[in-house]
Amino acid sequence: MDKLLKILQGNLIAIVVVLMVLGWSQTGWSEPSPSSASDLENIKVLDLQTAARIALEDNPSLAAAQARVGQAREAVRQARSTYWPRFDLTASQTRVDLSDNAVASQAAINQALGIGASISNPEDYYRAGVAASWLIFDGFTRWFNLAAAKHGEQSSAAARNDARRLLLQAVSSAFVSAQLSLENVAIAKADEAFNQRQLTEAKLRHEVGTGALSDVLNFEVKANSAQSDRIVAERTYETSRIGLAALLGIESARLPPDTQLETLEVASAAELEMPQLDQLLEDAHTRRPDLVQNDWVVRQAEADVKAKRGSYYPTLSLAASYNSESTDDFGLESDDFGTSVGVNLSYTIFAGGLFHARHQEAKMRLHEAEKSRENVKINVTSEVQTTTERLLSAQKQLLLQRTNARLVQKNRDLVEKEYKAGVGSLVRLNEAQRDLTAAQVRLAVAQVALRQAWYDLWSATGQIETQLVASE
Repeated sequence: MDKLLKILQGNLIAIVVVLMVLGWSQTGWSEPSPSSASDLENIKVLDLQTAARIALEDNPSLAAAQARVGQAREAVRQARSTYWPRFDLTASQTRVDLSDNAVASQAAINQALGIGASISNPEDYYRAGVAASWLIFDGFTRWFNLAAAKHGEQSSAAARNDARRLLLQAVSSAFVSAQLSLENVAIAKADEAFNQRQLTEAKLRHEVGTGALSDVLNFEVKANSAQSDRIVAERTYETSRIGLAALLGIESARLPPDTQLETLEVASAAELEMPQLDQLLEDAHTRRPDLVQNDWVVRQAEADVKAKRGSYYPTLSLAASYNSESTDDFGLESDDFGTSVGVNLSYTIFAGGLFHARHQEAKMRLHEAEKSRENVKINVTSEVQTTTERLLSAQKQLLLQRTNARLVQKNRDLVEKEYKAGVGSLVRLNEAQRDLTAAQVRLAVAQVALRQAWYDLWSATGQIETQLVASE
C-alpha cells in the first residue's frame, strides 16, 4: 500500500491529465471526415441515378440529419454509462487566513484549556483522495432510460431515412422538370427550323414571281415566334438546372456548363403496367421511414412511462472513499489516508405529487405518440391511393397523346405537301404546324407526368431509394 501511495503522490498530475484525455477520447471529439464531393466536371451526361447518388452524398440537409443520428447514439452511451461504477480523483490546496479576532479567540481558548500549541496563521491545507460510487438498484429507471435512448436512436435513423426519401423525390421532380424544359427547347427548335425552311422557300417563290409577299411575311412572323418560344424554353431549362444543382448540394448552385442532362426517354412497357394497390399499401405500411420513425417514437414513449414509474421505488447504492488531509504539503504518507465504505438506501415517501405528475405526463406523451402514428398511417394510405390514381390517369393520357401526336404529324405532313403543290392554303398549313407543336408539347408533358407519378408512388411506398440507387 505504501508503494502504491508513493506512486499516486508522485504522479498525481499525470494521472489527472491521462484521465482527462481518456474522457475526451470517449466523447468523440474528432473532426468529421469531409464528404467526398462528386466530380461533376468529368460527367458529360448526367442521368437521374447519378444525380440521386450525388444528392445523397453531398446534400447538407442529409449531413444535418446524420448529425442528429450521432447525437442520439451518444445519448445511448450516456444512458449506458449509469450501469458502471463512478470513480472520482480529487486533489486540492486551500489557504486559510484567519482574522486577528479569530486568532486571539482561539489562543484564549487554548490557554484556558492548558494547550500550549501555537496557532499557525495563515495555514495551507492539502487534500487528496479517490471516491467510488455504484448505483445498484433504482426501480429499473436506468434500464428503461437506456431502452428509450436506443429507441430514440432508431427514431433518428428513421428520420434520416425519411429525409433521404423526400430528397430523392425532390431530385426526381427537379430532374424530370429539367428534362421537360429540354424537350420544349427541342420542340421550339424544330418549329423554328420548319418555319425558317418555309420562309426560305417562300422567298425563292416570291423572287421568281410564283409566290406572294404575304407568305414571306407570314413565315417570318412564325419563325420569330418560334425563336421567342425557344428562348423562353432555354431560360426555363437553365432555371431548372439551378434548382437541381441546389438539391445536389453544389455550393455555387450551378451545374458545370459542359454537363448536360439525359434526354427524356420513351416510356417503357413496365411503366404502362397496372399497379397493384393492395401490395403497394402493404409495402408502404412496412417500409415508409416516417411510419417506422413513429413506431420507434411510440416505443420510446412506452419506455419513458416505465422509467418514470421507477421513481416509486427505493434506490440502493454503494459508496467508498480513500481520502487524506495534510497541513504540511502534498507529500502525503499512508498515515494521512483514511477509508470509508457505505451502503445507501433512499426511499422518497412524499414529494408533493411530483412523481405522479411526471408519470402522468409520460402517459400523455405516449398517447400523443400513438395518435400521431395513427394519423401518419392514415395519411400514408391516402397518399398511396391518390398517387396510384394519378399514375393510372397519366398512363391513359400518355397513350392518348401518343396516338394524337402521330395523327397530327401525319396531318401536318399532308397539309405541307398540299401547300407546296399549290392546292392547300397558307392558313391551313399554319394551323397544322401549330397543332403539331402543341401535340408534341402535350406528349412531352404526358411522358413527364407518367414518370413523375412513378417516382411519387415509389416515394409514397418507401421504395424510391431502392429504385433509383439500386447499386448502393
